[in-house]
This record gives sequence, C-alpha cells and structure tokens, in this order.
Amino acid sequence: MKPQNKFTQSQIDRIVEMAWEDRTPFEAIEYQFGIKEPQVRKIMRSEMKKSSFAMWRERVSGRKTKHDFSSKSIRFKSPNHKG
Repeated sequence: MKPQNKFTQSQIDRIVEMAWEDRTPFEAIEYQFGIKEPQVRKIMRSEMKKSSFAMWRERVSGRKTKHDFSSKSIRFKSPNHKG
C-alpha cells in the first residue's frame, strides 16, 4: 500500500525534496502538506532506493534542525510560499 495516494507526483517530489534538505524541519512539511513525520518516512521509503533511505534516516535521526521548528533563520522567503 502506498501512503501517498492523495498527493500528485509533483507534491510527492516536493515532500521528498523538503525532507532531504537538512534545514527544512518536519513541522514545515506538516504545515504545508498536512502529514506528520511517520508519513514522511513512509513516502521517503517508497520513493527512494533502500540504501538511500537508510542513509537519509541515519542523517536526520536526532538532528535538531529536522525536529525543531522554533529555530528561526533569517533568509528570504517568497510571499507566495505557504509556511
């Protein structure tokens, strides 16, 4: 069963892209797409090779930037960007 049935391929691609970025917290993905970290992990698992998924999980496990939405960064954000 694929967990991303309600998303278009472009939305799935964007979720994977955001999850892969170290600076994007899971909370931002939840805000933009309405899915929590476990659903993001399921999407990543189904969209990536097994070795790539394992490398990603090792990298993001316990990483403060992926789990702390309160970390404020000063950078440009388009007014069209949700979140």
